[in-house]
Amino acid sequence: MALLDWIVIGLFTAAMIWIVVSVMRKQKDNSSDYFLSGRDATWIAIGTSIFASNIGSEHLIGLAGSGASSGMAMAHWEIQGWMILILAWVFVPFYERSMVLTMPEFLEKRFNKQSRTILTYISLISYVLTKVAVTVYAGGVVFQQVFGIESITIFGWTIDFFWVAAIGLVLLTAVYTILGGMESVLKTSVLQTPILLVGSIVILVLGLKELGGWDNLMTLCDVTPAYEGAQGTMIHLMRDNSDPQYPWLGALIGSAVIGFWYWCTDQFIVQRVLSGKDEREARRGAIFGAYLKLLPVFLFLIPGMIAFALAKGAETGVLTSDLAHAMAPVLQNGDVAFPLLVAKLLPAGFKGVVVCGILAALMSSLASLFNSSAMLYTIDVYKVKHPDPNPVIAEDGRVTDSEEYGKKLVKIGQTATVIIVILGILWIPVMKSIGDVLYLYLQDVQSVLAPGIAAAFLMGICWKRATPKGGQWALISGLIVGLTRLGAKILYTSIPDAPGGWFKAVFYDFNWLFFCGCMLVFCLLVCFIVSLCTQPKPETEIKGLVFGTSTPEQIAATKRSWNKWDVIHTVIILGITVAFYIYFW
Repeated sequence: MALLDWIVIGLFTAAMIWIVVSVMRKQKDNSSDYFLSGRDATWIAIGTSIFASNIGSEHLIGLAGSGASSGMAMAHWEIQGWMILILAWVFVPFYERSMVLTMPEFLEKRFNKQSRTILTYISLISYVLTKVAVTVYAGGVVFQQVFGIESITIFGWTIDFFWVAAIGLVLLTAVYTILGGMESVLKTSVLQTPILLVGSIVILVLGLKELGGWDNLMTLCDVTPAYEGAQGTMIHLMRDNSDPQYPWLGALIGSAVIGFWYWCTDQFIVQRVLSGKDEREARRGAIFGAYLKLLPVFLFLIPGMIAFALAKGAETGVLTSDLAHAMAPVLQNGDVAFPLLVAKLLPAGFKGVVVCGILAALMSSLASLFNSSAMLYTIDVYKVKHPDPNPVIAEDGRVTDSEEYGKKLVKIGQTATVIIVILGILWIPVMKSIGDVLYLYLQDVQSVLAPGIAAAFLMGICWKRATPKGGQWALISGLIVGLTRLGAKILYTSIPDAPGGWFKAVFYDFNWLFFCGCMLVFCLLVCFIVSLCTQPKPETEIKGLVFGTSTPEQIAATKRSWNKWDVIHTVIILGITVAFYIYFW
């Protein structure tokens, strides 16, 4: 790191401090102010926050590493701007009408309290044990490799730099999340997103220049991926259905199920939309986020392929540069692709920009996780058990928190964030020892959590006959099947000689992407059958929460919230997505 790099990092840090201090000056008197920035976010803040929250360790390490090891296969999960459009056009009206703060709260309004409780604890546990843990672990690994520091000595103690980077990342993020709440997350995202984009574009451009252009990248990557049984080549999205990891039909189905859950129903993402000042800003923020979501393939996955191509070119003698030879470790471990490019490719100054971009990505993702987790605990656990003794009832019948109770919820949210931060730090030693294994399981965990939740929301929104028990059992059945799948994965990975039979064939050998799709169908059937056998909610209780129950006034308000430009931008995003699939087919 040159002096110019440190100056860039210093300027970025100063800008972050200025934003957080300005946010802290505004008093947060209630949970809506603290967790949803007073519900007055603009489309720019919403869109950048969606993007910045999404970009985390799975992109800096996982997506670039996947590009280096398997090529375009993971692009199915990343070219999902079209899925955010479903959030914008289908779900935003229902979420806005419900005036809920969290997704579990929406399920209670649509179904029952049990559904709210189930989703709350599934979300909280999965956030702490997967998203928070993996982000913190990856942050330590990335910065250790980028800075090239193995250990540092403090007061005579030699400390692994991994610990300094990981704990420092947690504490820095925690400070502005706890003090500023959702507003600090939104406003820092507006700063972080362009820095992340600039830094990643620099890597893409310089990498292609070093490689000799796009055609050389396609030529050097036109090889069979390294994993056993791979079909097709790295430059193609569509692999044969006999491919053990990414069969084309399974990839389309599995990525769609996981994407629907993540983009349309997960608190981590939807909380940004809920913070919008009205339905128009929320929808346009989601559309802007959909535009930004088209970029990660080019900013992270293709740089991973560039790292592979450089290493492959050096191995075959096509390339002779020092940089190409420096990429050799990528052929054994794709996960080092992005950190190696940062360390070896970038000139002074630009390295500082990219380090700021990496820091921005990890901090924004972590801040969103902290804020969403604290909100879930405060609203869906604490508030349910300790309701406001003196709620304020407005003339239109809406119930809001009293001023004293609202301030108490803010304190509870801040305390919950501190606890989540402590849990994240305590989890670091576990991640240090089993991090690689857990990271490999991250997609598996999401693939078995998504179907039950997706089924409950799909049936809840689309079918007014779906009953409280139907939605509840869709969640329960998904949880049972998902945990069985994870248990089988651990069992047969740890004990290869364990008894097999139909159980092993279904819950272990069956491709995880096809399993995800089958799980969704199973959970939908459970909801459908249970709903036919149980009593639905009165239509007056679900008015505006499901298709077919909206009032004329609600329908008219939704129509007024969009115009031809929203439609034009939607068509452009869909067109880019189709063009991408055609080119990389």
